[in-house]
Amino acid sequence: MHSKALEGNLIGDSPDREVSIYLPPSYQKDLNKRFPVLYMLHGFTDRDDKWFGFEQHWINLPAIADSSIAEGNSMEMIIVMPNAYNSFKGSMYSSSITIGDWETFVTQELVAYIDEHYRTLATSESRGLAGHSMGGYGTIRLGMKYPEVFSSIYLLSPCCMGANVNENAGLIKNTRAVATKEQLESQPFFVSATLAGAAAWAPNPNNAPLYLDLPYKDDAIDKKIADKIAANATLSVLDQHIYGIKQLTAIGMDAGEQDFGISGTTKELHERLEAYKIQHFYESYQGDHVNKIGERIYQKVLPFFSKNLEFEN
Repeated sequence: MHSKALEGNLIGDSPDREVSIYLPPSYQKDLNKRFPVLYMLHGFTDRDDKWFGFEQHWINLPAIADSSIAEGNSMEMIIVMPNAYNSFKGSMYSSSITIGDWETFVTQELVAYIDEHYRTLATSESRGLAGHSMGGYGTIRLGMKYPEVFSSIYLLSPCCMGANVNENAGLIKNTRAVATKEQLESQPFFVSATLAGAAAWAPNPNNAPLYLDLPYKDDAIDKKIADKIAANATLSVLDQHIYGIKQLTAIGMDAGEQDFGISGTTKELHERLEAYKIQHFYESYQGDHVNKIGERIYQKVLPFFSKNLEFEN
């Protein structure tokens, strides 16, 4: 689908975005029936086509949904996943002049397109949002800012919740060495993640060709830019969005105990919500960043939305 919100991004990514859509078994059988919609957000370096089984990957979301519905584990719903892979290998589901307005794309344009072209229950009560890793970050970011769009959210191993900027000397050197758009694709994970975060949260329209400011000056942290990035960390901004979070019908989150860093920040988010007496589901389980995600979607995520979304009688 074409996105007006993504037009004109300075890095030059196409505003025409692929979207993968799962239609439940009875969608083509009962042509009068309408369905709730679960919007799923993939992680950094990932893509929708991988999650939807168009190539061999560590997860196959349609197969999980088919199995869950067939075995009576969850109810039928439409599942939508946009492709958020860009020149920086991930949009962070954020908005900047460098990468485009991804918040408007997901929460307004994509939702409107799906409601117009598919038999949806077009209310927030029948609309959920979930995601893994970068997608988990996008879920809490968009969920707490747009509770009028999504009523229920679920975070799977959400990244980027803490405000730390990596001070590793090698990382600083390698990140600062990236000088052209053509170099972006070949970078290792942490260099790419640093660049993607800067593109999303520290854009600079006067700093071609990448149009961003790195949180580094010489071989040290540039506090001014690091503060811009920290200002987008979930745990930094949570207190300013409590009223939005309280409007949500249901909140779920989990992370594997062997998921270094992410396990701790997910637990901290849980504790912060507890302090505000906001009801939610939280679980820490034996697993790493990806090895149990399919199982968690089957056992926890789809039943969670089956319970908390409104379905047509």
